[in-house]
Amino acid sequence: MNRRRPLRRAVIYGAAAALALFWFGPFVLVAIGSVIPEANLFTFPPRWFADPPFLGNYRYIFTGEIPQTYQQTGALRSMVSQEARWVPYSIWNSFLVALAVMLIVLVLGSLASYAYARLRFPGRKGTFLFVLLSRLIPTVALAVPYYAIVQGLGLLNTRWALIAVYTVLTLPFATLVLTLYFRSIPIEVDEAARVDGATPLQNLWHITLPLSLPSLVGAGLFTFMLAYSEFLLALLIAGDRLSHTLPVTLGALATNTDVSWGLLMASIMIGSVPTMLLVYPVWRFMVRGLTVGTGP
Repeated sequence: MNRRRPLRRAVIYGAAAALALFWFGPFVLVAIGSVIPEANLFTFPPRWFADPPFLGNYRYIFTGEIPQTYQQTGALRSMVSQEARWVPYSIWNSFLVALAVMLIVLVLGSLASYAYARLRFPGRKGTFLFVLLSRLIPTVALAVPYYAIVQGLGLLNTRWALIAVYTVLTLPFATLVLTLYFRSIPIEVDEAARVDGATPLQNLWHITLPLSLPSLVGAGLFTFMLAYSEFLLALLIAGDRLSHTLPVTLGALATNTDVSWGLLMASIMIGSVPTMLLVYPVWRFMVRGLTVGTGP
């Protein structure tokens, strides 16, 4: 038995390291490639770190200043495209849409989840099942109907259309997560508040929501990430450059032969900054919230 434990630990740690390499390896390579001159990026044997870090790609995206490496002549000349200048604006579009969707979903999801978890009304089980099953429909199957609806409402190429569509897509998941968490809260807490004259909305606001902060943060984070990174519907509904979200702009860069790999990698890194800044503090908050009140 004692011999099996080190072997078991080695297998577990090796699998964890392989999984971490699979998930974070491409991101690390993108980060490195974004600060390597194009001439060094494709050398063999590799000479990636032969020169100091190259920040010209980032400078061009924010200021439009073309680095000297893109002005060189010859077969190995790097190429630059004006589309990369739209990355910061696309990030702003994605951030506004994702933030609005997150707030709307948390409000509507909290109300719906409290009703399903605490109230008794006709059709409660049927409507709850319908909400859950509606999210099982593939997004591809809904793309054309959503486009027709948005076009009929005259909302093409607007943020409002994306906010409405993403809210519909993410609300079922948030409703499921919050309903399950609300049901885990002892119902005696609500009954005691009702004896004191509290209404269901007062119970939700003063009791249920404060006790459900970790679940609210988790559902909100998931909603934000999904809305921030969605591509297909954003490509169909927000086809105008002024309404492009980040995934659409990065897709255009990836298929443009006039964009160098270094410039594309720098665009990916800039687009990842908002989510990275959001994930770390929210994750710490979730862990702290889940462990509050636990004792030995």
